[in-house]
Amino acid sequence: MKNLFLLSAALLLFTIGFGANPLVSKPVYKASEVYVTLGSSGKMVSLLELSKMSIKDVQTVTGKKMKFAERLMFKVAQVQLKKSINHDGTINSDKITKLVSNKGSDVTTGFHLGGFALGLLLSFIGVIIAYLIKDDLKPARVKWAWIGAAISLLIWGAFAIF
Repeated sequence: MKNLFLLSAALLLFTIGFGANPLVSKPVYKASEVYVTLGSSGKMVSLLELSKMSIKDVQTVTGKKMKFAERLMFKVAQVQLKKSINHDGTINSDKITKLVSNKGSDVTTGFHLGGFALGLLLSFIGVIIAYLIKDDLKPARVKWAWIGAAISLLIWGAFAIF
């Protein structure tokens, strides 16, 4: 029993310590190469152009006159967009990068060791912890925490029978 506890503690520490992979590089996108559609006319404008456009230009492209509140919201969004573009023209915002790369489309297909270990070692408490951790891999972590909890339940059931 003592060895099982030490093994599970070592596995948990290994999972926590090596869960994040700092060697994976994020994709780099140029703001001049990412286009959005403005208005019903369908005109495509790059994010770099949009960050530099005046309100009058936007009204011309969209074909609609903006109210005061809309102009104010546009300026605030434009300032945030300017902050998310580096001086070399690359995008440094994780939200925009995620939207551009469609990274969040299906993350539940791969194996998630951390979620599996949470479910296997901590059972349903591990599943609750998996729900509380918020990042891009949450769906995969939750899925594998449930699978780990089910396997843990089967193992404990087998020990209870014998």
